[in-house]
Amino acid sequence: MIAIVIDRVTWGLIIAMAGVLIVATAIGIGLKFSAKSDEFRRTVVNLNARIRAWWVMVGIFVAALFLGNGAICVMFALMSFLALRELLTLTPTRLGDHHTLFWAFFVYVPIQYYVVYIRWEGFFMIFIPVYGFLFVAIRSTLTGEVTRYLERTAKVTWGVMVCVYLLSHAPALLILDVKGQRENWKLLVFLIMVVQMSDVLQYVWGKPLGRHKIAPHVSPGKTWEGFIGGGVSAAFVGMALWRFTPFTPWGAMGMAAVIVVVGFFGGIVMSAVKRDAGVKDFGHLIEGHGGMLDRVDSLTFAAPVFFHVLRWWFTGENAKHAWGWW
Repeated sequence: MIAIVIDRVTWGLIIAMAGVLIVATAIGIGLKFSAKSDEFRRTVVNLNARIRAWWVMVGIFVAALFLGNGAICVMFALMSFLALRELLTLTPTRLGDHHTLFWAFFVYVPIQYYVVYIRWEGFFMIFIPVYGFLFVAIRSTLTGEVTRYLERTAKVTWGVMVCVYLLSHAPALLILDVKGQRENWKLLVFLIMVVQMSDVLQYVWGKPLGRHKIAPHVSPGKTWEGFIGGGVSAAFVGMALWRFTPFTPWGAMGMAAVIVVVGFFGGIVMSAVKRDAGVKDFGHLIEGHGGMLDRVDSLTFAAPVFFHVLRWWFTGENAKHAWGWW
């Protein structure tokens, strides 16, 4: 397990996050005692539940950083397991599917994250998209269950791709040999901070100002006002975190904008899945936030894009061509 050294800049970020959570907790307590109407009380209860959940999530993530790369991989493996469980719980399965699901949960997940841990980049890239895809099809066929075969097999394959393969690109940032970046775990911090702050800030901007809905039949709560206001704010958060990256301040802002846009569409796509299943949330694991997949839906889309932009433009020979731009 590779230990991580937390420097002064990172300590500053941790202290700042703790400060924000302390202020948010104090505000939540104050609102709780000042609430008059039932609707406002329900809003305050939801707000306080979200704040408590943030304390837990930030604590777990910081603890994983202190423990090192192995702990980060274990944390994301558990996240993938829970997200995959939530997604496949919403889809109908037959008895024959249980054999395939065993491989998805207890073979694909640990192998994918072990490969990330040992930094085997080549196998990480093809294990699930190639061999995982082929094996799911073969194993599902050998069960002899042919009723709704294509639909059932596609759901398992799609679930593994989203919840395991795409999400695993976040800790896979530790694999990359990025020019000008000595500590790749800071890239992970940058990615997660931008994604999560984008979600929070879009909610903050959209709640009071949201008027024009982007996709009312898919995600009624997402508005152009929230997306633009929250997205621009999150881009500035990315700029503020430029010291965690190999980018210039403006380059960090541009990369954050890319993460915001792709992450937004991740949320929209997963909302479509929920609407199709007739549910509001994927689960109830995290108080005030729904399930694990509700919390990482944006990250599943943003992580692979961020990973491949870095891999293409900031590693090897391509790094010298991109350096001047970023």
